[in-house]
Amino acid sequence: MASSTTPSGLSPDPSSALVSGTSSGTFLQTPSHSSSVTVEGPEEPRKIRILGLHGMGTSAEIFKSQTSAFRSKLPPHFTFVFIDAPFPCAPAPGAEVLFTKRAYYAWWKDQTPNAIKLSHLAVTDYIERHGPFDILMGFSQGCALISSYLLYHARETPDKPLPFQAAVFICGGVPLPALEDLGVDVTQRARDINEKTARGLRKKALYLFDYAANPNLIERGVGLWDDVSDLVHKPDQMPDETDVFGLDFTTMPKDLRIKIPTVHVYGAKDPRWPASLQLAHFCDQRKLYDHGGGHEIPRTSEVSSKIAELISGLVEDTQREKAPAVKE
Repeated sequence: MASSTTPSGLSPDPSSALVSGTSSGTFLQTPSHSSSVTVEGPEEPRKIRILGLHGMGTSAEIFKSQTSAFRSKLPPHFTFVFIDAPFPCAPAPGAEVLFTKRAYYAWWKDQTPNAIKLSHLAVTDYIERHGPFDILMGFSQGCALISSYLLYHARETPDKPLPFQAAVFICGGVPLPALEDLGVDVTQRARDINEKTARGLRKKALYLFDYAANPNLIERGVGLWDDVSDLVHKPDQMPDETDVFGLDFTTMPKDLRIKIPTVHVYGAKDPRWPASLQLAHFCDQRKLYDHGGGHEIPRTSEVSSKIAELISGLVEDTQREKAPAVKE
């Protein structure tokens, strides 16, 4: 089973983030000078360190709980660190029903380019103090942070090495203000879909209050996400690249690409599914997985095993990229 830690949260001032210890893999070595015959033991797997960035109105503790099922399917050399975002905020709709008496945080409160870039600085500072990390993993707003970080890096500092090698995106997309700031033509259709899907998610989540107040409203065999009548997308139909919910990827600036290996986990019943697909279209080495649910991480054994398999495969992809080319 993978291990995890939940250190103190980030401060709005990136320079004031707390420092914590790091861990590294251990290898069995044979002394360079020895008169006896030594049999080497098997090398312990290198620690794979994954940094988890939660969604808006939740916390490191909540994201740790959300991911516990699939993390239990990973071997112990996979280690997870979960951190709180800098800004206290109201809980996400429904969060206080499922996770009571908690603190809730956001990576930004106003989704402006400056606020988004400030979150990049905070996470970069944390990685510098507590890293290295192999993979960044985000849920919802955490995905928006990671994806926008990668796109700004591609535009502004493409020759500078990234501080991580891969990314896992769960139920999240790219913030449209960041795309506009990067010169992308964000159409009115894209804005309308973004607003409508955000309203749809809030509406679904608020049902949790009704169910908590009146359990008799819960229908046997009917899940929170099963009514798909108000979705803006068809769950069984992928968009054409000329119109990915208002974004035309045939005219997208060529430098705005996410080139590291990525995994995209989403649910076809999630009102925010269009944002997940938009993000996936920016990624060159993407692997997609529809868990069949909504804006959530289902805890079934089937879903958990598949996500764990994808994360393990992501590590293999990054190792292949690092391996030197074999000369023929």
